[in-house]
Amino acid sequence: MQIAQKVAIVTGGGGGIGGALAERLAAEGARVVVSDLDAASAQFVVDRITATSPGAAIAVGADASDTTQIASLISAAESEFGPVDLYFANAGVAAGSDLEFDDAVWDLALDVNVRAHIRAARLLVPGWVERGEGYFVSTASAAGLLTQIGSAPYSVSKHAAVGFAEWLSVTYGDQGVRVSCLCPMGVNTKLLTDDAALSATAARAVTTAGAVLEPADVAECALAAIEAEQFLILPHPEVLEMYRHKGADYDRWIRGMRRYQAALLGQTS
Repeated sequence: MQIAQKVAIVTGGGGGIGGALAERLAAEGARVVVSDLDAASAQFVVDRITATSPGAAIAVGADASDTTQIASLISAAESEFGPVDLYFANAGVAAGSDLEFDDAVWDLALDVNVRAHIRAARLLVPGWVERGEGYFVSTASAAGLLTQIGSAPYSVSKHAAVGFAEWLSVTYGDQGVRVSCLCPMGVNTKLLTDDAALSATAARAVTTAGAVLEPADVAECALAAIEAEQFLILPHPEVLEMYRHKGADYDRWIRGMRRYQAALLGQTS
């Protein structure tokens, strides 16, 4: 996959990983639709892009989990730039703590972190199959391969995002649809640093597990993997070793995670 001259949509593009992806895509010659629930933040990223690459990006305020708004987003991309080549299902929420007893919070996590991907794929994949090419990039998390101490909704929804990306690749990979799944650990974004997002225990679990990367570093890693058409994108390479340990001895891994959780709770008590 060559990025230059491709048309890309990035949801959750108003900052963090999404904003960095949009800027890097434009720098590589793509034409980018930057979408965010916060239209002003999306426009801010577009202003940064067009300051050096006039006409390379537009901003569209949209809810990435709403089918009608996703359809409008795709229509805007087609009207401005042409058929969509790449879709970055990047919007995400760090909703909920522990078991989370509010079903509305579970619904939010599942809607934004999983169903948004499903709804976008329903609209895009048939056309990509007909054209014989297209690229779907799912931003999940290392929590989707491992787990997220302190938040069941986040852990479960990110596991589901990985599972959907796998299924999409297996089912449509021989029909020209490429799929990558981005699974970072700690990244310096509002999702990690905002006190209203992850609980203190969950945030500490992320920040003590490995380096906290800058969004630009994650975007650089992601685009290199996309150009290589690599499914699993791991900006933190150590996640692969953790995943191997999990698969090699599941019970031992769970015991280790319990010990890690106990240590975290001791630090936050």
